[in-house]
Amino acid sequence: MKEQLIKEFNKLGIADMEEVKELHEGKGSFVNLEFPIPSGQSVKLWDDNKTYYINQIEKAGSTRCYGLVADEKYLLVCEYGVDGADAEIIVFKRWN
Repeated sequence: MKEQLIKEFNKLGIADMEEVKELHEGKGSFVNLEFPIPSGQSVKLWDDNKTYYINQIEKAGSTRCYGLVADEKYLLVCEYGVDGADAEIIVFKRWN
């Protein structure tokens, strides 16, 4: 599954994101950023206690990073600043 997820992330073709070469296992509580929604509320998309495939990749020419999170059904690419500030969803989709 990990190799397939790497392929799926790379197929997204995000312009300023380097090629994904590896994913690591990590707890949801480590990557579960809050994302603002149009109503003004914030939501978390992952279970804090579950383990996911994750990685962080620097955004080319920027101080921001891309955060990658995936499980057996969904994948997420988000962009954020220092310590997860101003998190924005780039892609959230069902992949499997």
